[in-house]
Amino acid sequence: MPTTAPETDHHEFCERCDRDTPHSVAIELRTESDRSENTEFSREPYRVSTCMSCDGTTALRMNDA
Repeated sequence: MPTTAPETDHHEFCERCDRDTPHSVAIELRTESDRSENTEFSREPYRVSTCMSCDGTTALRMNDA
């Protein structure tokens, strides 16, 4: 579930299209724990980018150091 409105006027490289294409970009909070206990503490922000040409999606965890 996106937590911000997607940005639609953004171009970036798409590996499937092998060129720069328009992308929809949003930030999502994703639960990383499979256990039902304490799932509220396992949410992490992800940058989710979807190609507007081929619908290819990539997700990058933003808290990786």
